[in-house]
Amino acid sequence: MERVTGIGGVFFRATNPENLSKWYLENLGVDPVPSGHEQLPWMQEAGPTVFAPFERDTDYFGKDTQGWMINFRVRDLATMVAQLQDAGIAVSMVDADLAIGRFARLHDPEGNPIELWEPPV
Repeated sequence: MERVTGIGGVFFRATNPENLSKWYLENLGVDPVPSGHEQLPWMQEAGPTVFAPFERDTDYFGKDTQGWMINFRVRDLATMVAQLQDAGIAVSMVDADLAIGRFARLHDPEGNPIELWEPPV
């Protein structure tokens, strides 16, 4: 059976896509979509990707109207959290089984939930 080789993109609606792309670049280091074919898109580092449908009534994403949440892997969660907080962004740590890693939660300027994940070493 032929299989997909990875996630090729994450696409979502935004009230102000240009400003939101700038926020993701400045705060999380995610490069915006290239303006031409001669530029490469943001390249993620190799690592695990969890693809998991959740029950419709889950509260894991925050608001019950929220249909998705993006999770970004990080090398050093404490440093990333401090950097975001220094930029005035509210971030909360999540109690979780350390065997699966450490987590923090925040929202982008349009209220979309973001989870940061430091996988176990």
